[in-house]
Amino acid sequence: MGDVYKALADPTRRAILDELAERDEQTLFELCARLISKHDLASSRQAVSQHLDVLEDAGLVTTRREGRYKFHHLDRRPLQRLAGRWLQLSEDREDHRDQCPGR
Repeated sequence: MGDVYKALADPTRRAILDELAERDEQTLFELCARLISKHDLASSRQAVSQHLDVLEDAGLVTTRREGRYKFHHLDRRPLQRLAGRWLQLSEDREDHRDQCPGR
C-alpha cells in the first residue's frame, strides 16, 4: 500500500488519474495535451512518462501496447482496497459504539 500512497501524494499524478478516470485508454501524447489544457500542467512527455511509471509500479495504471502506441488504463482496485479499508474501520467503530450501552 505504501506505493499507492506515494503515487497519490503528487498532484500531477492525481491529475493523470483524474484524466484516466474521465477518459480511459489514453496515450502519453493525449495525456500530456489534456494536462496542459485542463490543468495548466506543462510537464514534458518524459516527466509525464515517469509519473506514469510510478502509477504503474503502484498498480494504479496498466498499459496496453498496440503497434507504436501505448494506451494507459486506470486500475481502480488499489483505490477500492484503500477505501474499503477505511470504510470497514468506520463500520467497525460504529458497531462497537452500538454494542456499548451508555455511550
